[in-house]
Amino acid sequence: MAEFTMDLNDEQKEVRAWLHGFAADVIRPAAAEWDEREETPWPVIQEAAKLGIYSLDFYAQQFFDPSGLGIPMAMEELFWGDAGIALSIVGTGLAAVGVLANGTEEQIGTWIPQMYGDVNDVKVAAFCSSEPDAGSDVAAMRTRAVYDEAKDEWVLNGTKTWATNGGIANVHVVVASVDPALGSKGHASFIVPPNTPGLSQGQKFKKHGIRASHTAEVVLENVRIPGSCLLGGKDKLDERLARSREKARKGGERVKNAAMATFEASRPAVGAMAVGTARAAYEEALEYAKTREQFGRPIIDNQGVAFQLADMRTSIDAARLLVWRASWMATTGKKFENAEGSMSKLFASETAKKVTAQAVQILGGNGFTREYPVERMHRDAAIYTIFEGTSEIQRLVIARTLSGMPIR
Repeated sequence: MAEFTMDLNDEQKEVRAWLHGFAADVIRPAAAEWDEREETPWPVIQEAAKLGIYSLDFYAQQFFDPSGLGIPMAMEELFWGDAGIALSIVGTGLAAVGVLANGTEEQIGTWIPQMYGDVNDVKVAAFCSSEPDAGSDVAAMRTRAVYDEAKDEWVLNGTKTWATNGGIANVHVVVASVDPALGSKGHASFIVPPNTPGLSQGQKFKKHGIRASHTAEVVLENVRIPGSCLLGGKDKLDERLARSREKARKGGERVKNAAMATFEASRPAVGAMAVGTARAAYEEALEYAKTREQFGRPIIDNQGVAFQLADMRTSIDAARLLVWRASWMATTGKKFENAEGSMSKLFASETAKKVTAQAVQILGGNGFTREYPVERMHRDAAIYTIFEGTSEIQRLVIARTLSGMPIR
């Protein structure tokens, strides 16, 4: 088992420098344009694919880094470049995690490569869990999956919302209820293959931030998929449902559901994204404070500015520590006994929101204009306290874990 360390090895340092170079040379120069266009930056994704950054192999290498630091290190550097473009590059990863967390080896080998496509024809994937009336309250999910035994097919009906890459994805991973009486324990995940009839894009959202990332509703109308597209297989699902029904009959022992399995695996990575955005805003504010003069001296000479920068840097480093600890624990198989994954996501998200606001304040009027990137970073940072579990939900998870109460 790898010991926890903050010291990156030579290979990790090389990867970090490589990603930082891509973020600085390719992502940042394109950030303002794609933020204004509010469109998926396909040319940037293709450039990432050419370099091997947007690929199954790259993410697999980082995911299986024995130290656990590969994914958070990569997320921080890419999101340091720009959150909207970076999310367009890594958004497919959430769907891939959904398959890795719940699928068989055959399903993993079949579907994850199709999520990325190839250098000449890049594709994206979407993970569809949230619904108009079921965000944090996953038990309220209304999308249904009904098994047609005669045809060995599943029939999906419902509407998903807030889906990154929803409707434009080559492969959609959809969480649906197969037994509504069991609430969240009656959920399962399904692969919807490319060009499946009945799946369509609903409303595309015009967002406050991360505008280069496509977010939309996904409408499922009598979508028929082969039985083999149930992640994990029907035998495993039937066994799990039987256990859940028995436990519910005896008084209810909690069981991890398909959506929660995905979110638990991805929360430290979201924390790393937030660290990247916070660090970018801090660096912009620091450089500005060192060069901007008022009353005959750089504004960093004023304690009101200097102390803000000190707090910003301290919070960023603390957030990174929590993210790296959670990532290391997840990789080495250590149980999140105190909800360390949620802690990392909560603190890093709140840090990004606060630090980017402080950066705008330090730049003053300039920080409020689109001529300076901190304005965009501040808009982007707002999403971290919302998606993949709001800050309020993270606090609830942490509190219930500490108290021993069940997490529903």
